[in-house]
Amino acid sequence: MMQQLKKTVESQTRMIASLQESLDAANQLAAQRLETIEYLKKQLYGASSEKRKKPEEPQADGQLTLFDMYAQIFDEAEYHHDPKATEPEQVVVVKEHVRKSRKTNAEKYKDLPTEVVEVPLPGSEQSCPDCGTPLVRVGKEYVREELVYIPATLKLVRYYRTTYKCPACTEGYHLDQNSYKFVKSVVPKALIPHSPVSPSVASWCIYQKYALSLPLYRQEKDWLQFGLELSRTTIANWIINCVDRYFIHVYGFFHRELLKRGFLMSDETRVQVLKEPERRAQSQSCMWLVRSGEDGLPPIILFGYTETRAKYHIERFLEGYGGGYLETDGYQGYNNLKNIRRCCCWAHYPRSIVIPRELPNSA
Repeated sequence: MMQQLKKTVESQTRMIASLQESLDAANQLAAQRLETIEYLKKQLYGASSEKRKKPEEPQADGQLTLFDMYAQIFDEAEYHHDPKATEPEQVVVVKEHVRKSRKTNAEKYKDLPTEVVEVPLPGSEQSCPDCGTPLVRVGKEYVREELVYIPATLKLVRYYRTTYKCPACTEGYHLDQNSYKFVKSVVPKALIPHSPVSPSVASWCIYQKYALSLPLYRQEKDWLQFGLELSRTTIANWIINCVDRYFIHVYGFFHRELLKRGFLMSDETRVQVLKEPERRAQSQSCMWLVRSGEDGLPPIILFGYTETRAKYHIERFLEGYGGGYLETDGYQGYNNLKNIRRCCCWAHYPRSIVIPRELPNSA
């Protein structure tokens, strides 16, 4: 009975020692993780100049904590910094820094029309205060300058056609009035038939929408400041009409010129368009961008919209390309295009590198 009790006590003692070792290891692991969390919190929320302290808890041989790994990668200089250490004197040659001088006001305003304003004395003060003799102008003195903003104005222009007749052919009241000879002047055609929009108004609406990113509802309010009640629907109709009548030909010209270049770049991105006919609002459309490369010629940048991301869209756009290079990302829709050598940009190149799990022995 005594021997059995002794064995039971020894077994329980070993179990207690094992549990104590497990508890110590768990406490040590928890302390390391807590320290790592504190370090990462300081990295994320702390001041950038805050010094990180090296953990004081001893680690197992050959074992690096997450703190050590971060310190070796990012904070290596601060991690190994020792102000008491001595090092041999070295002469460091710093390259001369040339700072671009700031522009003067004369350089900033050189392209602006200038008006000179000379401020005279009031008529009541153009006499000598002592003897009353009229003063004589002897010169002028520069005092200051200011910028004056002249707001845009909107006006209504009404065109009338002038009618002329030949007095010789219409001489004599006995002639038939229908045989009179009339000549009428030619009035310039409207930008859009049956519309009051002028080229200046249409170009300003397009410039605000696509260059200044000003939505149509804000333009609607802006036109009210000029005294014109103009709806965003009307502005949208003007823009679309100008595209269909005029810009489509300009786009076609630049498209033909773009296909003559030897190096092109292309990319596409998904967009969501609302209120498309027979399509759900959640449908994903595609906006394509094709531009010329850095070939020393004026850059050409063209956008194209399609309802899908299918390959045949870019094939149709590049149809007639005389052969050359096309720089794209990793989208497979650019594969096997006719008469085109496809190349990838450096930004997407690292994504295409495949690192094997085990390197060969010859590596």
